[in-house]
Amino acid sequence: MGEIMNRGTIVGTPRRIAILGNHLPRQCGIATFTTDLSGAVAAEVSNADCVVVAMNDAGKRYAYPPRVRFEVAEGDIASYRGAADYLNANKIDVVSVQHEYGIFGGKAGNYLLTLLRKLRMPIVTTVHTILGEPDFMQRRAMNEIARLSRRLVVMGELRERSLEVLRLAEVAVDRREAHVGNLVDVAQMRDDGLADGLG
Repeated sequence: MGEIMNRGTIVGTPRRIAILGNHLPRQCGIATFTTDLSGAVAAEVSNADCVVVAMNDAGKRYAYPPRVRFEVAEGDIASYRGAADYLNANKIDVVSVQHEYGIFGGKAGNYLLTLLRKLRMPIVTTVHTILGEPDFMQRRAMNEIARLSRRLVVMGELRERSLEVLRLAEVAVDRREAHVGNLVDVAQMRDDGLADGLG
């Protein structure tokens, strides 16, 4: 997996990796993706501890496997704070966020921002859906997610719509090919003066 970066500074090889998203047995595409991703990371990086922070839809609990170490109730902002505290206390090296509209609580999923703002490690966000015409709150939430993320990953089938990420996040899109999708290195773009709108 190589070295990880924290706000542009190399800090070592990741040993504790967390993935935030839905997880099986919850039934949805993101749950399948997160389950497969966490399994692949655990298999590829044998000396790493790969954990999942699972999103629960309103009023539901699931019989998760041991890899799921923390559950977030979609509509309970306190559980987002609790998840951030858990990730920080367990000295997670990098968090992979599986972003999809509708799985996070608050207007336009803005409860996720409460969690992300408290994290003390790099965040890599995979954007699973790019909206053609986001409303004000959706655009604002995506801008903040991009600002807080060290990298954005846009899945291959969304590659042609990645210019929407540019418009949403007010950054230039790096079109380099990556194994799992297109990477947008937000911090490098800031360093290169391409992402001034991100802060």
